[in-house]
Amino acid sequence: MRPLRPALLALSLVLGFTGCASVRTPQPALTAQTENSGGVMPAEQKLVRFDHAQLHIAVDPARQRIDATAVLSFTAREPTGVLLLDLDRNLPISAIELDGKPLASTAWSNPEGHLRIQLPGTLKAGAQVSATVHYGGSPHVAKKAPWDGGFVWSRTKDGQPWVGSAVEGEGCDLFWPCIDHPQGKPDLVDLYVTVPKPLVAPGNGVLVGISDEGDKHTYHWRTRHPTTYAISINVGPYQELTGEYHSRYGNVIPLQYWYLAGEEEQARKLFAEFPRLLAFNEAVIGPYPFGDEKMGVVETPYLGMEHQTINAYGNRYAMDGTGFDWLLQHEFAHEWFGNQMTNVDWDDMWLHEAFASYMQPLYSQSINGDLGYYAWLQKMRLTLHNRAPIVSGSSKTEEQVYDGSRGPGNDIYDKGALMLHSLRGLIGDRDFFECLRVLVYGRPDPKPGNFTPHYADSRDFIDIVNKVTGRDLNWFFNVYLYQSALPALEEQRQGDTLTLRWRVPQDLPFPMPVEAQVGDTVQVLPMTHGEGTLQVPADTLVMVDPRSKLLRDLPQVTEYQRWQKEQKGKDKAK
Repeated sequence: MRPLRPALLALSLVLGFTGCASVRTPQPALTAQTENSGGVMPAEQKLVRFDHAQLHIAVDPARQRIDATAVLSFTAREPTGVLLLDLDRNLPISAIELDGKPLASTAWSNPEGHLRIQLPGTLKAGAQVSATVHYGGSPHVAKKAPWDGGFVWSRTKDGQPWVGSAVEGEGCDLFWPCIDHPQGKPDLVDLYVTVPKPLVAPGNGVLVGISDEGDKHTYHWRTRHPTTYAISINVGPYQELTGEYHSRYGNVIPLQYWYLAGEEEQARKLFAEFPRLLAFNEAVIGPYPFGDEKMGVVETPYLGMEHQTINAYGNRYAMDGTGFDWLLQHEFAHEWFGNQMTNVDWDDMWLHEAFASYMQPLYSQSINGDLGYYAWLQKMRLTLHNRAPIVSGSSKTEEQVYDGSRGPGNDIYDKGALMLHSLRGLIGDRDFFECLRVLVYGRPDPKPGNFTPHYADSRDFIDIVNKVTGRDLNWFFNVYLYQSALPALEEQRQGDTLTLRWRVPQDLPFPMPVEAQVGDTVQVLPMTHGEGTLQVPADTLVMVDPRSKLLRDLPQVTEYQRWQKEQKGKDKAK
C-alpha cells in the first residue's frame, strides 16, 4: 500500500478517515512487470515518439469488465523493427492490426505484460506506424485506491454503479496499452468511453461529443500531453456544475464539477472554491496550464488523484478548520507540478509532491495568515522519517520510491516541502518564485500560448536555482536531497560566547546561514565554514532560528516520534 498523503496522514488521526473499499473479487496476480511502473526505460521504447492514442473503452459495471480497442500512433526517432508497449496480460488481446492490416498471432506476444509487436520491416527514422490493439476483460481491482492501483467498482447510496480508475502506482498498463514510464506521454489522446444510459462518463480534456447508441452512449474526450497515469475512467449517475473563470492573463477557463445526487449544497460550496484556487495558483505560480481545456473535478469512490483536467475528489466534503478543502487544493496543484511539469523518472517524484505539498501552507497563509502557514509546516515536521534520501541519483520504479522501508516514502511530500521552505528563506522570495516558474514552464515569463508541458529532473531544478540566484548552491541540495539524515545544529555556550556548529552527514560542506535573536535584535551568522560565534551577555535570552527557516534535526521531534511508536505498540498489545 502506498503511504498516506501528508495532509491525510495528519488529518486522519483527527477525522478518523478510512479509505473507500472497492468490491473484493478474486483476480489473477499481476506480473512483476505490470505491478511496477517506471524504472529504466527499455531501449526499444526510447526509439519512438508516442504521437496519438485513440482509446475506445466500453465499461460494463454489471460484469465489472471492459472491452476496448486502442489505436496507437508512433514516429520513429531512430530505426526500429519492434514496438514495445505495456499492458496487463490479464486483459487478453484478441487481435492486432498494423497500419490497418491484421497481424499474425506469431508477430506479437504479451507473456509478462510487455507487449512486443514485431514490425514487418525496419521503420526508418521519421517514419510513422499505427498499431490497433483489441483487448478486454476484468481490469485489476484496487484493494485500497489510490494507494493500491486499479479499478474501483462501487455503488452510490441508491445502488447505482459508481466506477473510477486510479493507477499511479502500477501504471497506465492496468487498463490500456501504453508506455508505462513518466517519459511515455502521448502527444494527444482521444478517449471514447461507452457506458449504459443514464450513466455519465467525465473525462480528461475537452468534450468533443456524445454519441447515442441505443441503451448506451459514448463520451468522446480529447486532451494533449497527458501524464501516463493521468488518463482516467469515471462512470456514475453524475450531476454537473459549470462556470467560467476570467483569468488575470485574459483567457476564460471553463469550470466543471461532477457530483452525486443529494449533495448539491455541499457541491456548490466546493465548486465555489474553484475560482479562489485558480486566482491563488495563477498569482503564485503562473497561468493554469490547461486553460483551453478545463478545470475539472469529479467525485470518486476513492480519496483522490491528480488526473489531468479531471482531478479525482473523494474527501466527502470534510472540514478541518482551515477554510479550504486540503484534498482539492493538493490535487489541483498537481496540474502545475506533475501534469505541466512532469518528472523524468520516479526518482525525481519529489518535484511533483514536494511542490504540491508546499502549496498547502502557502494557500493556508493566504486565508489564515502566518498562523495557518506555520501550523501546516509544524504538522509536516512531525511526520519526517529520514530513512532514505529523497533522491537516489539512479532510475527507480514508483514502488521503490513510495515504499518507505527502502525508499523516501512520504518524505518526498513533507520533507521536500520543508526543504523548499528553507530554500525560500535562503534565497528570498523573488528568486524562489522565479525558480518555481522556470521549473514549471521552462521560462520566467509564462503566458497562455508560450509554453507546453515538459519534463524536468532534480538536476534541472538545481541548475535553475544556481542560474537564477547567481550562486553555487549545490551544497544545499547535496545535503537535503541526497542524504537521508538531516543536518543538526549544535549549540555551545561558554561565558559570553555562543558557538553554533553544523553537524552534517558525511561532513559535507554546509554554509547555511543561521539567524539568532539576542534580546530584541536578530543577527545573521554566515556559517561560512559551517561554524559561527556570537557574543551574548550571560543574562540575555537567545533564540536560534527565531523565524523557523531551517530544516534541521530536532531532538524533541525524534523523541515524540519514538513515544508515538511506543504508544501504538501498547495499543496493539491491549
